Amino acid sequence: MNRRSFLHGLAATAAASVVAPRPLSAVSVQPKLQLGMDNYAVRAMGWKAPALIDYAAALKLDAMLISDLDAYESFEDAALRAVRRRAEAAGVAIYAGSWSICPTSKVFRKTWGTAEEHVRLGLRVAKALGSPVFRAVLGTMEDRKTPGGIRARMADLLAVLMACRRDALESGVRIAIENHAGDMHSWELRELIDEAGHDFVGCNIDSGNAVWTLEDPMDVLENLGPVTICSSLRDDMVWATPEGAITQWTAAGEGLIDWKAYAARWSELCPAVPLMFETISGGQKVFPYRQTEFWQHYDRRPAALAKFEALAKRGHPLAPFKAPPGEEGKKATQDFQRAELERTIAYMRGQIGVGVRS
Repeated sequence: MNRRSFLHGLAATAAASVVAPRPLSAVSVQPKLQLGMDNYAVRAMGWKAPALIDYAAALKLDAMLISDLDAYESFEDAALRAVRRRAEAAGVAIYAGSWSICPTSKVFRKTWGTAEEHVRLGLRVAKALGSPVFRAVLGTMEDRKTPGGIRARMADLLAVLMACRRDALESGVRIAIENHAGDMHSWELRELIDEAGHDFVGCNIDSGNAVWTLEDPMDVLENLGPVTICSSLRDDMVWATPEGAITQWTAAGEGLIDWKAYAARWSELCPAVPLMFETISGGQKVFPYRQTEFWQHYDRRPAALAKFEALAKRGHPLAPFKAPPGEEGKKATQDFQRAELERTIAYMRGQIGVGVRS
């Protein structure tokens, strides 16, 4: 499919591609849902893969997404197999990832070569580690403002995915594209995945990023849960302002997500996928969506926006985290990140009943 056909096809099938919401079942959670972390949650520690594995094992986690290729000292197969053996000995399943694979994204970097070379490297690393996925992203909300908008960037990403389809199928590793930093609405990402093909592409679902596209995280789960193969999760606080709303990410249980309902629905839509948490707490983001010009770059859907506004009505302002300068600030940031993640893990395990290991 050429780029123009893809763009027309997306516009024509937008409404049909979204999964219709289904009623929540009882909120009892299946005990076999796996619990894990995304290494970005403790990025201030600067740990490489061995230290990350040891930390995940100390927390008795089932899985971990290592979302940075920089976490590996070497891409040689022998070195990667050593990392895999360490993880297997610790009982931690590794999910591998990296960042933008859209060559026209504002955040794409040629660190790993062209977009296709980046994907092929990621697939090779993931296979050596025993990861079932290679997680990647399109970009950020700034890509919505580029020539052609987010639809053009989606078409460019689709071309990369299709160029690497055979590589993915031969490796047995699926490519997990994230709803990342406000780049794609959940319905846009679902369209992209459906167009590429579920045989080698799925979703890395991010509950925190849901509010950066003015969506309710439960709606995002409904849309993307059926194609979810990896995860980077956190809680959201949202509160209304005269211009629109402010969002701030939090530890699980300290925001607006009903995690009992979320985990129950997860167990129906994607039960084999671990709930891996990427707490990025403390910062705030302003969304002046009551200003007309805001909607030049977003897809305004009244029903979706109404649910987001309902969240904001239930929310309340939080104080942002701000570290002091210098070495004291570095230590404070490290302590803050670990505390946010560890409080999240304790909540999900103790209050929600998630996690195979206890």
